[in-house]
Amino acid sequence: MNFPSCSLVVSTYNRPDALELCLESIFKQTQLPGEIVIADDGSGEPTRQLVSAMQKRSPVPMVHVWQPDDGYQLARIRNRAFAAARGEYLMQIDGDLVLDKHFVRDHLQMSRPGCFVSGTRTMMNEALTGKLLTREISPDDIPQHSQDLVKKHNAVRSGPLRVLLYFFERNSRNYRYVLGCNMAFWKNDLLKVNGYNESFKGWGKEDNELAVRLQNAGIKLRFIKFGAVVYHLHHKVADLSAVPANEEKLLQTIQQQVTFVPAGMSNYITRSAVKEQS
Repeated sequence: MNFPSCSLVVSTYNRPDALELCLESIFKQTQLPGEIVIADDGSGEPTRQLVSAMQKRSPVPMVHVWQPDDGYQLARIRNRAFAAARGEYLMQIDGDLVLDKHFVRDHLQMSRPGCFVSGTRTMMNEALTGKLLTREISPDDIPQHSQDLVKKHNAVRSGPLRVLLYFFERNSRNYRYVLGCNMAFWKNDLLKVNGYNESFKGWGKEDNELAVRLQNAGIKLRFIKFGAVVYHLHHKVADLSAVPANEEKLLQTIQQQVTFVPAGMSNYITRSAVKEQS
């Protein structure tokens, strides 16, 4: 099977220990991405040093796209990373995930023209996360049936079940269930809607709003289950104060059938405003 060229976009902010685990899991993929793009929302020197060291170890090109720390600006840094990415197909994850070794292959096998995809995740509790970060256990030895895992069913990988659910899923338009930590898009489809809406500041709903605009533009939403498995490292609950305002913006997008937003990817493609550190 001929796969499209792909970039793996990894968002991060001041968590180099988690990012290191994440990158190591990328290096072990059975199907490597064409490149890794670090979408860094203003991390400090420890993250820069880590990325520099990991670039030397990486089996594929790794680009560090950074912006100054101006509060939670995930939508903007993802747009910058999308603009910098060279692949036809962009996989998006968070830098506090450990990926199953078949993650990239699973996404590529399920890629279809006219579709974008959201996956699932298995959550790790604080105890298991601590053991991984201190290297007490290896990411290769995450206990599948441990009480330290939440949503363990999302760690099950099955090719036949994955294909069956992908093609026959009945709720494939439900934007509420997309997870920004595990998504994949064609870059040209992102360009049609201009990527993320940068008016979203603070945590929450930017992924759902992007999903709605893509659907409004005729791009179908699909979900991968029983594949593209990821394990989410534990962290404190995010600041939820921006959620009500972001919910209102999401509602406007739904009611007004918005497809394109002016503040998005095009800012960085046309003005070459992406800052790359390598």
